[in-house]
Amino acid sequence: MSRYTTPVLRTLLDEHPSIFGEAADLSALPADALIGLYERVFPQVEQRMWQADDATFEPWLTVYQALFREQQALIDASGQEGQHDFVIGIPVAGRPAHLRNCLESILQLCRLYAYGGQDADGRWARVTVIVAEDSREPRHVASHRALVDEYRGKGLRVEHFDLPEQFMLLQAIPEAERRQLGRLLTTQPAERFYQKGQAANRNLCYLKMLQLTRDRDRTLYYLVDSDQSFLVNRRAAAGEQSVAALNYFHAIDRIFRGADIHMLTGKLVGDPPVSPAVMAANFLDDVVAFLQRIAACDPAAACSFHPQDAPLPGDAAYHDMAKLFGFDAAPRHFDYRCPLEGAHDHSACLAGFADRLHAFFFGEHLTRRTVFRYAGPFTELAPARTIYPGNYIVDFEGLKYIIPFGHLRLRMSGPTAGRLIQAEIGARFASANLPMLHRRTAADDVQDEFRPGVEHRDDAAVDIADEFERQFFGDVMLFTVVEWLKHHDLAQLDDGAQLGEAVLQVETGLLEMYASKHRAVNARLAELERWLAGVPPVWRGTPALQPLARFLRNMKANFGDNAPAWRLIQSAAHREERRRQIVDALTHYRGERAAWDRLVTR
Repeated sequence: MSRYTTPVLRTLLDEHPSIFGEAADLSALPADALIGLYERVFPQVEQRMWQADDATFEPWLTVYQALFREQQALIDASGQEGQHDFVIGIPVAGRPAHLRNCLESILQLCRLYAYGGQDADGRWARVTVIVAEDSREPRHVASHRALVDEYRGKGLRVEHFDLPEQFMLLQAIPEAERRQLGRLLTTQPAERFYQKGQAANRNLCYLKMLQLTRDRDRTLYYLVDSDQSFLVNRRAAAGEQSVAALNYFHAIDRIFRGADIHMLTGKLVGDPPVSPAVMAANFLDDVVAFLQRIAACDPAAACSFHPQDAPLPGDAAYHDMAKLFGFDAAPRHFDYRCPLEGAHDHSACLAGFADRLHAFFFGEHLTRRTVFRYAGPFTELAPARTIYPGNYIVDFEGLKYIIPFGHLRLRMSGPTAGRLIQAEIGARFASANLPMLHRRTAADDVQDEFRPGVEHRDDAAVDIADEFERQFFGDVMLFTVVEWLKHHDLAQLDDGAQLGEAVLQVETGLLEMYASKHRAVNARLAELERWLAGVPPVWRGTPALQPLARFLRNMKANFGDNAPAWRLIQSAAHREERRRQIVDALTHYRGERAAWDRLVTR
């Protein structure tokens, strides 16, 4: 008889013999064979769990999590070696509520799945978290530090990588090398060493990760954003449900043990990972469609906006220019799914909708959230071309493949870096169906959450001009790289003259695409204005009209003909300067990468 106890596995196989189709004598199996048996069981349980209805999903999830805990106990008891250590980096600037959600999800992932087991002090032995500070406000720094202390007390290995330590690490690099790395690691002085941008802060975090590495051959480096959680969402009868239904650490450990890769990335579910600058047209399609429909409803009648059979948005359905990225066009509009629980009427539905419209400017999309879809075993890989900066993992060799061009502060840095990395290492850059849950806002009040490029005032006016401008020129840089790599290799990036021509050509095409969307947005705004001017009598005087009018004012201010961002990208002089910056960054890419490679691999 085996000396290892496996009650969860035994019960599962007794109750569901079809999982294997043949009897399994667990008592005769040695530890390594038993551990392997769990690996055969996990995909079978996953399939049943994700095909289950609401009544059976939770029981399957409970068994699924228990199986992983039982397997880990077997690994610990038998002394099996080989599991990777994970060092998780979380860059954060002014987001205590987001950081709490992220840390809590890591703690729960450890507790529910027990990856790596616990040490003698009760801490999770193979998971270390680095909170890489980038806040300007001392109160935010203090809040982040307090959260680190709190979760350290709960059993997580957590380090607060604060601004003084970051600056000291940077200054420890010899001056000649530091000058070469200035655009990757920032040149900001000590007294202004904050809000350096996600790319620079992430790259500095690599240096701290290296300090905490115990075994370079058995360590994986996991980069996440503070507004994400180790959860996925599913559509349940009562609405969207967030669940800890993916054992990220286990799947990633198996992937890196079994595949010849250096970088792995996963998508996001929940809120879109893109700027409102490229969601305005389709968002207004959905807003106008909802308002036209609810206008014909009785305000006092029971809410009818809880459809269960309406189509769910697919990949990039939130993106006005999804075709640019190879995705099919989405339907003209998606129906609003009212999230209110309990009995309520159409008046409450409209009030909830109108109150949440303001969050669009911070990246929410009320009608086109992405829901997780199970597509088979989580260890299955596909070729990658885009880094999701808040959800990627590298081994030690993969630390060379950073997200560059942080000094430009452009959006689309992940897709741009992804194309460059794909050109360099090909199939060693892969993706897996291991998305994380993305929440743009951590609470109803968005006033205390830092978002670069978005300015909001007490009068509820929002200015996204900076983010809009960075989105346009980020697209220019991305698609310049895409077009360049169709005809050239990375070594030819030092040809500034040809690059300049390529950037100009791409910019010209994108400017017309943006102009087309600009016209579409303004047409939708005119529809919204007409709706507000002609509200049916039964709806006149409803308080929801005030936030609707405020939303219209903000949309006009940010997307109308006189919007600052639109005027800026129309400026020939500004475009010329941005083109010069993009060409300069691309021509220096190989040299800066070479300096970085020497730093991290010595």
